[in-house]
Amino acid sequence: MRLKPFNTIDHSTAIYFGRQQSQSKKGHETNCINRRDCLGILGGSIASLALTSRSLAEKTYSDLPIVDTHLHCFAGPDSNEFPYHPNGPYRPDSAAAVEHLLSCMDGAGIKYAIVVHPEPYQDDHRYLDHCLEVGGGRLKGTCLFFADQPDSLAAMPSFLKDREGSIIASRVHAYAPDRLPPFGKPELRKWWRSVADAGVAVQLHFEPRYAPGFERYIQEFSDTTVIIDHLGRPFQGSPEEYARVLRWADYPNTVMKLASIPKAEHYPHQDIRPIIRQLTNAWGAERMIYGGGFNTDATPDSYRRYRQDLLGHLSHLSSQEQTAILGGNAAQLFGWS
Repeated sequence: MRLKPFNTIDHSTAIYFGRQQSQSKKGHETNCINRRDCLGILGGSIASLALTSRSLAEKTYSDLPIVDTHLHCFAGPDSNEFPYHPNGPYRPDSAAAVEHLLSCMDGAGIKYAIVVHPEPYQDDHRYLDHCLEVGGGRLKGTCLFFADQPDSLAAMPSFLKDREGSIIASRVHAYAPDRLPPFGKPELRKWWRSVADAGVAVQLHFEPRYAPGFERYIQEFSDTTVIIDHLGRPFQGSPEEYARVLRWADYPNTVMKLASIPKAEHYPHQDIRPIIRQLTNAWGAERMIYGGGFNTDATPDSYRRYRQDLLGHLSHLSSQEQTAILGGNAAQLFGWS
């Protein structure tokens, strides 16, 4: 699978996204779907953007799948077949098994999902491979390799080649001061170059204070999609730090993920609604995806409620825009259309 850069698409597809025109930050009208506003997966083909079946414009909104783009699976602490890595920063004490995930997906009306390979396994992807096999085409994944570890960095290109079509991104973390990527060093550029050459996305999980370290690579590798996890962690930085993340909407290769939506009654006890409004104004519904709601305690009902709660924060958008965020965008982006 190769993620293609956003391309100009026709007017009928723009109607699918529910946004024929939008106001730019400078106040003038512009077509909201520009040359990078839609990603297509061509299964290794180098043809221009096309869908392998009916075009999105021909589909009704009810045809479009729900796609959860952010969940973790764990075999559990007692698994001998899939043990946690010794260097993992945390060790979940309960399993969140792929079989449980698929059952919850069925009950919650979720057709496809992205298994985000979690840090407890570090760059040991055996359980991820197991999840993808059991998923039978309903699941794809992200991987985790480390730019500052030579063996890990060297292993990534062949890993991505061998799993072409199943891995949609390589993830990088920047939130713990003792576990930061090598900002400004050749190793991080080499890591980004390998991801770009494989045709998959970069997935960023970071606190806003570390955003400047990534910006040069977002600019340099402008044909590589960059997925921003967890709304860019708005409450884990100062307003000035988060303002820089918001400005990343000006880079057309970025995609904002609505995941880990905090409740006002929980820490840090802040209202997320103004932030979500900022994000939808900045990125537009056509460059947003959603994820979340699955964990070890999830049920089909709780999984569905998470999505319904998110929709409550998107009430300012049209039903078409909401449908795009809940699955239409991700289905096209990750090759399920």
